[in-house]
Amino acid sequence: MKKKYKVLCIIPARGGSKGLKLKNLRKVCGKPLIYYPISAAKKSKACDKILVSTDSKIIAKEAQKIGAEVPFLRKKNFSGDFVTTEKTLQNALLEAEKFYKAKFDICVFLTCTNLFRQSSWITEAVNILKKNNHIDSAFSVHEFYKHVWHKEGKKFKKVSKWMRSYTSRQVGQRLYREDTGLASATRAKFWRKGKRIGKKVSFIINNEPFTGIDIHTKQDLYLAEMAMRYAKKNKLIDH
Repeated sequence: MKKKYKVLCIIPARGGSKGLKLKNLRKVCGKPLIYYPISAAKKSKACDKILVSTDSKIIAKEAQKIGAEVPFLRKKNFSGDFVTTEKTLQNALLEAEKFYKAKFDICVFLTCTNLFRQSSWITEAVNILKKNNHIDSAFSVHEFYKHVWHKEGKKFKKVSKWMRSYTSRQVGQRLYREDTGLASATRAKFWRKGKRIGKKVSFIINNEPFTGIDIHTKQDLYLAEMAMRYAKKNKLIDH
């Protein structure tokens, strides 16, 4: 008999933000940022519960209006600037399981600051875990070719040996930027341990340039507005 998986989607949306006040309610193409992940999650039809984790009553009210559930507000000790995403997701899952009196099998993570996702990526991420018990996490990544440096002590070094020589970008090795905020599904047991993703992963590769827009400043908001107008006009997003 096929297992019936319980899937919980968590969208973090705290009220505090140093760069943009009440950032998650700022609008892009007439819709608040929080609209976009909720809309994508609903269209994906992959989630049994779509829950917004917030400490703000204003955000909670808006999220409920769009179609998400906010059965409880996030406590202050999970709402500060230095609280990690991992801690936020762990707390949200544990509180949700307590509230709903149910254990979830798969957890979906979406952010409000990354807008340029396909709802189909969410469906694909969840289905990968349903079909393959050996995969811990499936998530969106952006494929690119660049030489990347990092700092070791006082020296700057390239992050990989193959970067010692330059080659044509057409044949060069590829890197993959983790975009879990766009679409990510992980087995709930990892979130309970405070881990966003497991060790055995599957990638949903995108080559879309707009997926690099992550909204934290007024400039990001402007870029997102212009990009979203283009994306809607050319049907580059499906929700």
